[in-house]
Amino acid sequence: MRAMERAGRAAGFTTSDFRRTLGAFATGVTVVTTRGMWHPYGMTANAFSSLSLDPPLVLVCVRSGAEGSEQIAANRVFAVNILAADQEALSRYFASRTRPRGRHAFRDVDHRTGVTGSPILSDVAASMDCRLQSVQEAGDHQIFIGEVVDLDVAPDVEPLLFHGGRYRRAQSDDA
Repeated sequence: MRAMERAGRAAGFTTSDFRRTLGAFATGVTVVTTRGMWHPYGMTANAFSSLSLDPPLVLVCVRSGAEGSEQIAANRVFAVNILAADQEALSRYFASRTRPRGRHAFRDVDHRTGVTGSPILSDVAASMDCRLQSVQEAGDHQIFIGEVVDLDVAPDVEPLLFHGGRYRRAQSDDA
């Protein structure tokens, strides 16, 4: 039995209850990318946060033992691409278990190479290219803390959101 299931039962709730509760918090949607000696890698993630302004630090959380955590740990660099409202298909692509891997991972994805070598996706709301500063173990995830070495933001681009298990768009007050 997984530790979360054991802890949840002791606390009076299940893993499904916990997941559903977390889904009440609206998050942005990112694609975290990295590149090492062999090939680029990307994955959809919403466990992302700013951490510090000075120095400029961000964090991403990735399931321990997953290909993404292994790639970031080995490459020591990653980029966070904050998706625009019209990039749901890109999020689904990088979340798919059947997407191309290895050298073909970005074959059909418009991108450029960032200063760290990580792919920076085109037409995103914003991107941050990072050098890995530290890794922390926490439950079934690893927390990757990166120092931002380059960034870009597109003015007036609405972000893609995720809430209640569905993709959403921000509602503008200007409507």
